[in-house]
Amino acid sequence: MKLTARSLIFLFLSVFAIMKGSYLFSEDKARETGKDTSKAEPTTKIKTAYVIPIHGDIDRYMLVFIKRGIKEAEKLNADYIIFDINTYGGEVDSALQIASSIGSVKKAETVAYIPSLPEGTGVSWSAGALITLSCSAIYMAPGTSIGAVAPVYQTQGGMEMAPEKVVSAVRAQMAAIAEKNGYPKAVAIAMVDKDMELNEVFIDGKRMLALAEDIPELKREAEKNGKSFEDGKVISPKGKLLTLTAGEMKEYGLSSGTLSSIEELYNTLGIPEENVNRHRESMEDRIVAVLTSAYVTSLLILIGIVALYIEITSPGFGIPGTIAIIAFAIVFISSGLLGNVGSLEILLFILGVVLLVVEIFLIPGFGITGISGIVLMVTALVLSRQGFVFPRFQWQWDILKENLLVVGGSLLGSIVVLALLFPLLPRMGPFKRLVLATEQKQETGFVAKPAEVRKDLLGRRGFVVTALRPVGKAEFDGEVVVVQAEGEFIERGATVEVIDASENKIVVKRSNRESVS
Repeated sequence: MKLTARSLIFLFLSVFAIMKGSYLFSEDKARETGKDTSKAEPTTKIKTAYVIPIHGDIDRYMLVFIKRGIKEAEKLNADYIIFDINTYGGEVDSALQIASSIGSVKKAETVAYIPSLPEGTGVSWSAGALITLSCSAIYMAPGTSIGAVAPVYQTQGGMEMAPEKVVSAVRAQMAAIAEKNGYPKAVAIAMVDKDMELNEVFIDGKRMLALAEDIPELKREAEKNGKSFEDGKVISPKGKLLTLTAGEMKEYGLSSGTLSSIEELYNTLGIPEENVNRHRESMEDRIVAVLTSAYVTSLLILIGIVALYIEITSPGFGIPGTIAIIAFAIVFISSGLLGNVGSLEILLFILGVVLLVVEIFLIPGFGITGISGIVLMVTALVLSRQGFVFPRFQWQWDILKENLLVVGGSLLGSIVVLALLFPLLPRMGPFKRLVLATEQKQETGFVAKPAEVRKDLLGRRGFVVTALRPVGKAEFDGEVVVVQAEGEFIERGATVEVIDASENKIVVKRSNRESVS
């Protein structure tokens, strides 16, 4: 085999290490320009913060940017990760992945701050509200607002509400995020579903917010426990998505405070301003966002599969193999920088390639080994595009379906490309060596050896020079000729007898008579 499994693994991991090292170097360089708070801490630890701005549309680029920011904040051991949020919303799937990343932060407290900007905007709507509620604390500037999370689709006729299936999935996830961080589920649900009415009620004089459909049960529970119950005003009527101002968020106990500036937030949290690092946009973020987009990933996978197939079915190691390694390395490394790739995905992919090579070179036909190799490769590529193995929520199922479509479409596309390339390859310079183009024509002097010439060997006995599998060589009276066994394996040194010498082939069988010396 021209390329061993060990060589393939070494080349793949080498490219992975080089590209990842380059990306991490850019992170280190950016960190050097910030304030290093990790040196010589005093006995009483001074709190530190890392600010990640979320301004503009929520999309795949923002997802890359925020994930890298969280990773950087954790490297710096920040006590607080502050998300400076000002957005009208964006892609729901990107927002859900951002919320999941924020929820996975363990060592730092996550804080959302909605600022009031000079241009008059200061909102956390739609996908922004989902991200805000995923933080453990919320602070807002006066005049800002949050809410209106209903998922919509862009159509030719404009924006349209998503179907109930999608709304239900987002509603459930929004409620789960709110409950995890101690916010009322009713508020989260009313922000997503316009068919829900949100009211205030008073139980033993304590105000709480509840959905209209839940009020009868709350009343029964209060009376059962000997508590007073009183209806309050309607906060958000049916047919209208819930949006709350900074004052209302504070009044209902959803926000931790109303602060005029982010500097006031630093003072409130007890963080010296010199101990605050701010996440900066980098060219690497944009490059990774482009490389992990569905279109670019599909193209890279298609190129990688086509190049890999050409390489393993051609002699030597050359340009196709190099292209395949580079294409797949870019797919895995770019996804790895989003935190979606670990040793599992890389090992599955390499094992899949090895099984495919074994099937092509060592096992006749195409069976379970080759199919298993393809399945492992596809699985690795799908997992490299998502941060989970088994989906638990509807939005994760949607992401899985999209990833299967991307990888499956690339696989089918590569089959089509290979089918179109096969007739063209023999005419292309680099691939001429793969096909025997020379014809042995009679007019140029090539003739078949007449069968009569070897009739003299009929009945003669000799011994096998090279094992017959079933073709090999045998010696007859000092003359070595190419022979073919009669449908059996004959080991070297065995005595054979010629039984046929026609159609330009000499057929032998094992002789039971005395051996030839």
